[in-house]
Formats: sequence, C-alpha cells, structure tokens
Amino acid sequence: MDTVTSNTPTITSSKSVHRAWSMYDWANSAYNLVITSTIFPAYYFAITTITKDGKTINDQVTFFGFKFKNSSLYDYSIGTAYLIIALVSPILSSIADYKGNKKRFMQLFCYLGAVACCLLYFFNDNTLELGIICSSLAALGYCGSLVFYNAYLPEIAQEEDRDRVSAQGFAYGYIGSVLLQLICFVFVLRPEWFGIKDSTFPPRLSFLLVGLWWAGFAQITFFKLPKGKPLAEKPGHSLFANGFYELKKVWGQIQRLPVLKTYLGAFFFYSMGVQTVMLVATQFGKKELKLETSQLIAVILVIQLVAIAGAYLMAKLSDIFGNLQVLLFVVFIWVGACIAAYFTYTATQFYIVAGVVGLIMGGIQSLSRSTYSKLMPPTHDTASFFSFYDVTEKIAIVIGMISFGYIDNVMDMRSAIIALISFFAIGALILYIAMRKQKVRI
Repeated sequence: MDTVTSNTPTITSSKSVHRAWSMYDWANSAYNLVITSTIFPAYYFAITTITKDGKTINDQVTFFGFKFKNSSLYDYSIGTAYLIIALVSPILSSIADYKGNKKRFMQLFCYLGAVACCLLYFFNDNTLELGIICSSLAALGYCGSLVFYNAYLPEIAQEEDRDRVSAQGFAYGYIGSVLLQLICFVFVLRPEWFGIKDSTFPPRLSFLLVGLWWAGFAQITFFKLPKGKPLAEKPGHSLFANGFYELKKVWGQIQRLPVLKTYLGAFFFYSMGVQTVMLVATQFGKKELKLETSQLIAVILVIQLVAIAGAYLMAKLSDIFGNLQVLLFVVFIWVGACIAAYFTYTATQFYIVAGVVGLIMGGIQSLSRSTYSKLMPPTHDTASFFSFYDVTEKIAIVIGMISFGYIDNVMDMRSAIIALISFFAIGALILYIAMRKQKVRI
C-alpha cells in the first residue's frame, strides 16, 4: 500500500512562508506567459516568416548553417533545453540534498533565466542564433529553478495543506504574469503613445522587463524560505554520480509503492500533452489560423485568468472526490480539447478551446504536484524525490516537443495534434489503473 502520511518529520506551516513560496510563481510565471506563450513566439514568427497578401511565402530559417522550418527549430530548441535539465537536475538535486542548499541552486537557475530574458532585448532578424540560444537558456533557468522550488512544498506545508498551497502558487503565478503582460501589452499595441517608431522595440522591451520582474520578485521568496540542513551521512558515491544513484534509490522505493509507480506512468504520458499544448498553442494560432498578435495576447490573458479559478476549483474538487479521480476527469477534458483543436479553423473556435484549456491548465499542474507530494514516502531527501518527478516531466516534454516538431516538419500541425490526443488517452488509461490499485483515497 502507498504511504499517505506526512512526508517529512519537520514541517514549517507558517502562512507567511507559504505566501513567500508562492511569490516565486508570481516572479517566474511572467517568463511562462510573455516568453513561452505570447509576445516572444509572436515576435519570433513575425521576424522569421516572409508573407505576401496574408499567405506564407517562406518560413525556413538557417541556424548555424542548418535549415529548419521556423516552428520546428523553436520546438527542437525548447526540447533540447528540457533534455539538458533532465540530465543535470539529478546531479544538482543530489548536491542540494547533501549540502542542504536547495535555495542556492534555485537562485542560480533563477538568475540564469532572468539574465537570458534580458539578453533577448538584442534579438532581431539578424541575430537568430542569439534569440534561440537565449530563449533556450531562459527555459533552462525556468524549469531548473522549479526542481528546487517544488522540492520545498513537502517541507513547508502539512499534507492536508498541500493542495491549497500548490494551487495558491499557481494562482499567484497567473495573477503576477497577467499584471506584467498588461504592461507589455500597452507597449506592443500602442507604441505611438510613447513615441516609439521601431516596431521591434516594444517586444524586445517586454523581454527585458520579464527578466527584471523575475529576478526582482524572487527576492521575496529567497528572503523567507528556510535554509536547508546538510545530511548527516556522506553520500556513498561522488557528488556528481550520486544524483543518478539517488534516482535509482528513489525508483527502488517507488517500486514498493504501486499507486505512486502507476501514477508516475500516467503523469509521464499526460505531461507530454499538457506541456506541449502550452508551448505550441501560440504558434498554432499564428501559423494555422493567421491570428494577429493582439488577438493571441488577448486570448492568452483570458486563459491565465480562467486558470486561476481552475487551480482552486480542482483543489476543492480533490477534497470532495479525491486527487486521482479528479485528475482522470481533467485528462478526459484534455482529450476533448485536443480533438476540438484539430477541427478548429476560426478565431471564435480557437477562443472557445482556449477557454477550456485555461480552466484545466492550472488545475492539472497544481493537482499533479500536490498528488505526488502526498504519495511520496516519509523522507528528508525531498530534492531527490522531486528531481525524479521533474526528470519524468522533462523527458515527457522532450518527447512531446520533438514529436510535435517532427510531425509538423514532415506534415503539418494538425497531424501533430493527433499525437497529443494519443498521449492524453494513454495517460487516462494508466490513471484509471492507479485508481483501481488505490486502497486509501487521497
């Protein structure tokens, strides 16, 4: 039977610590909205696509001498960033657990991502390589810092509080990112108000503001989060090799927890779909539906606002019906949303699908994180356990993004959506199996 008791002997339950932890979502979600979802993708496709009379004439780009379709290059670059973090996070998590310095590694990746966003200010049609490298480094900083951010959850919140605190983090993130997005929105859509004549300046300014926002508000989190404590026992291997041995040890413990093991299998497959949808939604609207940048920014803003309600709604429903039950329901909605996206050809249809995705986007991420923390066994090695969780997610993203990019490159985006539907369907089936194995509802 899976253990559903408290996962760490010493837990800080202060609400001020919970709020400070959540403020990191406020800080870094500006990257997720502006760089991942709205202004950067729109700007990237605008400067790398040649059009005439509303039709695409050329969407090929040259990256260090190699030719790609612009959307495929973007997918591959993000996939590469997630692959790198999947490889290095076990090493860093092992060091963090042994040295007790999760906060320091969280800061390292935070500043890497923030500086990379600032450097995107210099990205234009003559500096494609700089833009791709910096956007990849920003993704590396974002997902790298989340490894250690997520690992704090079982340390600062009692088990019964984790759904709420996890949802609070996502809600803070959506609110903070929307506030900065609105500021950037004014510059992008009304540059004449500020006497701006260079059309590339507003988006590049937005990238700079994201970096400053991210690093600035993260200071609240870094000031309040507790310092870690070094482990009393020394690792049995070198610090660099120990991370992979830790993953092996975590996997060994997971083997004895059938519900957690099955849940991770489901999480792996539906994460391929969730994260890929979030990363390619804007390019689908831009390239397939020919939506204007203002339309894309507006619809993504709506998604963020709806997602706040979705994160709290899923937390409430999980209290009533149980985490796995609600997750299964949400994954089925994702399947329906992807099928609807395949048949989407108008802006109105896109808005409707986007609204549904917004409702379930925050909910599935928040609930997935808290479900894992509840199913974990009692341990001090929270960074190692969440490293396993994050490696699982990052490998899923790599497979999802590369699959989508490859199918898009040889066929088209609509064909790639079929792969996403299959990912969600497999995830739903495995979640159902996890529910059948569950002895105690969480």
